[in-house]
Amino acid sequence: MTYTYHYDSPLGGITLSSSGQELTGLWFDGQKYFGPLVLEECEEKRLPVFERTACWLDIYFSGKAPDFTPPLLMETTPFRKAVWEIMLTIPFGQTMSYGEIADRIAKQKGLSKMSAQAVGGAVGHNSISLIIPCHRVVGTNGSLTGYAGGIDKKVKLLELEGADMSSFFVPKRGTAL
Repeated sequence: MTYTYHYDSPLGGITLSSSGQELTGLWFDGQKYFGPLVLEECEEKRLPVFERTACWLDIYFSGKAPDFTPPLLMETTPFRKAVWEIMLTIPFGQTMSYGEIADRIAKQKGLSKMSAQAVGGAVGHNSISLIIPCHRVVGTNGSLTGYAGGIDKKVKLLELEGADMSSFFVPKRGTAL
């Protein structure tokens, strides 16, 4: 059984999902790839994991870095999980490029190279937005691309965190990773 909970954020509604113990999803309402599991049989219920996540979100949207992570269950492929685990290491207010993540994955796998585009696919399918901070991943050239919640939200989230926005730009076309 999948359980859901709605959270009202300053940037719009957020849906949380859980199998009961761990958080399995966190999406802005209407987000690209929005909750494929949530569309199946689900029940709205206030669970301890949702209370913990709502507390995390309250702290985050107050402009502070939460000092805890709610229990997470990353239901995904091994490659995506590896990318998501790297994203969890990106500090509040800082960014990492798709290329840097690709380099880390390549090193973990003992490879000389890894595709930044493959990393971009894994980042784009992150099912636990904000907590797994895909909004902190940027193009190598500083382009703000690839946020399933929308580039406008990505910009607002980075500004909320106090990230130095001077070297970033929103590309007019394409996706420079």
